[in-house]
Amino acid sequence: MSAAIGAVVLGPIALWARKGRTQRPMLHRAFGYAWTTLMLATATTAIFIRDFDLPNVAGYTPIHVLIPVTLFSLLGAFWFLHRKDIVGHRKTMQTLYWSACIIAGGFTLLPSRYLGQLIWGQWLGWL
Repeated sequence: MSAAIGAVVLGPIALWARKGRTQRPMLHRAFGYAWTTLMLATATTAIFIRDFDLPNVAGYTPIHVLIPVTLFSLLGAFWFLHRKDIVGHRKTMQTLYWSACIIAGGFTLLPSRYLGQLIWGQWLGWL
């Protein structure tokens, strides 16, 4: 969970560092590599998180489909860089941030899910 939260926090900084008139390539690279490392850690550890309460196959729920999507997207983003296709890299990373961090993170933190219950119910006491 720490890697996922770290990725949610660092992602906008990496994306922001390459926007606008003033571009910060060193900041973009540093935060981009940190974000990529956190996303790899998140995807790798998510393989071992299983939920037998929701509709599943061997404990894997539909949200687990995002694990290979994340891994292939990261690979594709660096492939675009290798080909010097900056537009492809940018679109892949922006899409990955929104789909893996924001959308998947939102579904993961629903009150009916384990992490949602842990955060909203036990830690914050809102439920």
